[in-house]
Amino acid sequence: MSEITRYPGIYKGRNKAVSATGFVWSVGTGEGGTVAEQTRNTLATIEANLKQAGSDKTRIVEATVYLTDMDTKQEMDDVWCDWIGEHGPCRACVGTELAHGHRVEIKVLALKG
Repeated sequence: MSEITRYPGIYKGRNKAVSATGFVWSVGTGEGGTVAEQTRNTLATIEANLKQAGSDKTRIVEATVYLTDMDTKQEMDDVWCDWIGEHGPCRACVGTELAHGHRVEIKVLALKG
């Protein structure tokens, strides 16, 4: 049986990252007034989560970006592309409602190591 490691975050009932069987799952949101600011802060959170769990952004194989307004996708995408560089994973972008004034939420799956 594979060991599961959970990395608690600030929200009750969920974790900021979980690792098992050579994979790391992480999710993040970020503060800021614009989608670009929230995206930058969200990606910084994810980068820190991945590092804590033994991975990094170059090991991301899948990502899902949630936006409250799909008209802001290009603004998010500009920040994302600068951050991810040549290591782009399989990625989807979904329009949805988000809690607590967040306009961007990103969930990733990365390989450990």
